[in-house]
Amino acid sequence: VQLVESGGGSVQAGGSLRLSCAAPRYTLNTACIGWFRQAPGKEREGVAAIWRGVSITYYADSVKGRVVISQDSAKNTVDLHLNALKPEDTAMYYCTARSASRRCDTWSTYANWGQGTQVTVS
Repeated sequence: VQLVESGGGSVQAGGSLRLSCAAPRYTLNTACIGWFRQAPGKEREGVAAIWRGVSITYYADSVKGRVVISQDSAKNTVDLHLNALKPEDTAMYYCTARSASRRCDTWSTYANWGQGTQVTVS
């Protein structure tokens, strides 16, 4: 199932954005939700992930300290808080889900990409 991302936009360097991923209720206890990004001409890369059942979070080294992944069980969303944004954070951001059978930051094991949400930092 493809998930739906929202919240992207254009922001100046140093600014913040909150991206949201509508996560189906069935993922609540058993799944990893991962956020990825892909800049023009570059490969898709993992940004952050959360193991929903126990709220364990994982971050790529490139964003540690600037990004926070969180979940809102009432709204069934997994949010990505982007802070201190840099022009190199400009990319299409995607979220997706898979089972938690492996560590959630095993980035290569994710699939089922949706439309994404664009983040542009100038």
